[in-house]
Amino acid sequence: MIAAYGVANLLQSVAAARTDLHHGFQPMLLLRLGRHKSYLVGVACQCAGFALAFFARRDLPLFLVQSAMAAGLGVTTILGVLILKWKLPRAEVALLLALTVGIAALVMAAKPAPSRQLGTGGVIGLVAVLGALAILGFFAGRLRGAPGSVVLGSLSGVAFGAAAVASRPLASADSFAQFATDPLSYLLIAHSLVGQLLLGLAMQRGSTTAAVAAMDAAGAVPAAVVGLLFLGDGVWPHREWLVAVGFVITLAGVIGLSFYAEPQHHHETEPEPKHAAPGLALSAARRPVRR
Repeated sequence: MIAAYGVANLLQSVAAARTDLHHGFQPMLLLRLGRHKSYLVGVACQCAGFALAFFARRDLPLFLVQSAMAAGLGVTTILGVLILKWKLPRAEVALLLALTVGIAALVMAAKPAPSRQLGTGGVIGLVAVLGALAILGFFAGRLRGAPGSVVLGSLSGVAFGAAAVASRPLASADSFAQFATDPLSYLLIAHSLVGQLLLGLAMQRGSTTAAVAAMDAAGAVPAAVVGLLFLGDGVWPHREWLVAVGFVITLAGVIGLSFYAEPQHHHETEPEPKHAAPGLALSAARRPVRR
């Protein structure tokens, strides 16, 4: 699962860099991204990772599975440095290490437990979250640079986290008919599509590392809270402090990445804003995209 998500992030980032920049919340972006083979292969890897995560959620707590998914960011970074010649500042490397430590703490605290079923209130809550994401994504789509990567990546993470919440009870379905008739199945699909669109927008803003880190943290934290409160997810005795420490370190790493992340690709079609900082323009100019 970790390897699949790591490769998926990298391939989708390449496709996002080769697609005309979108400044708004436009679903047509998914169709344009789909013209690139790298994006389609990336989506296939992401589907494989999601399938593995889906079966893992049958017995494992959400905060364990969601945090393990975040480890794919390390695979993405390593592949980006080796293949695409990304250059990471030292501060970003340190923050990635801190993010890894936070995720490791969450993994150590996790205790396997069966899932409870979400009631009508849970289904209504997931519908409300879907509507809120659509509204927030519309306004967040206007952001540019690393802040845009972080905000849109975070919204994407919330969408994928909601999909994870829906999939945890679904993983215990006894038959395909039960799976197909459950409203959670359609909420799972809807949240996944919205998350995919928001992730594509986030990667177009320039920093894949910041976008994916924000997505992983935002997808892990709310889902973990919902799992602990409503789905019966457990923590090993006397390790509750590890959960708190892991969340604090993970969130600190994401916030830090929003300040230190540098653009890793640039769109030739994007006009340079008159108020753009000289440093940002120079950083983008160093890394033109070859079409």
